[in-house]
Amino acid sequence: DERTAQLLDAIPGTVFTTGDNVYNRGTPDEFAACYNPTWGRHRDRTRPVPGNHDYGTAGASGYFVYFNNIPPYYVYSLGSWRIYALNSEINVSDGGEQVTWLRADLAANPSQCVLAYWHQPRWSSSSAHGSDPTYQTLWEILYQAGAEVVINGHDHTYERFAEMNAFGEVVSPGLREFVVGTGGNGLYGFDAPLPASEVRENSTYGVLKLNLRAGGYDWEFVPVAGSAFTDRGSGNCH
Repeated sequence: DERTAQLLDAIPGTVFTTGDNVYNRGTPDEFAACYNPTWGRHRDRTRPVPGNHDYGTAGASGYFVYFNNIPPYYVYSLGSWRIYALNSEINVSDGGEQVTWLRADLAANPSQCVLAYWHQPRWSSSSAHGSDPTYQTLWEILYQAGAEVVINGHDHTYERFAEMNAFGEVVSPGLREFVVGTGGNGLYGFDAPLPASEVRENSTYGVLKLNLRAGGYDWEFVPVAGSAFTDRGSGNCH
């Protein structure tokens, strides 16, 4: 976490997290001792989401207090992009409060460029957790809305997928997923790659840098000092 925080020092703009902000249980003491001296120096420009380890403390109270009672899920804009910060640790079923809110906001605020992030991925080739159909409803809603990008954590790997349809099949235009769990804790292995998986890395810590521009986006995996792996490319809004 110290080394990835140093990367943030040189990258301007909004910082986002994909959950599990501290280990192991998201306590106030862990936020004070682990997050605050590292990533915490960028707290004022950070748009976080919680993970399952944050909920190791009842109601994720350590997370919510540290981030000034941020809503459990929320939306914001960056330039022409509509950004959804979702919560994978509460109800994500069809008809639930979060999903109902997501549908309504997408309908009320149509945008050519849409990105969403939450903790536990719908698609993953990791041998630790892997794909989770619990999040199929979120994935389908965003795909049907013509969203561009979903970013997740949970699996301690870096994995980039091709654009996909509602069923995880390669299609263009489609919805691209990144799994970025390379912020600090031990890295995981991979099983056989899913058909849509394009790039996998599990020996390098780092962060994903995004340039969200009008009509498209650019990505770059930025490794910690001393590591050589990177991944970069571009995509278009649709």
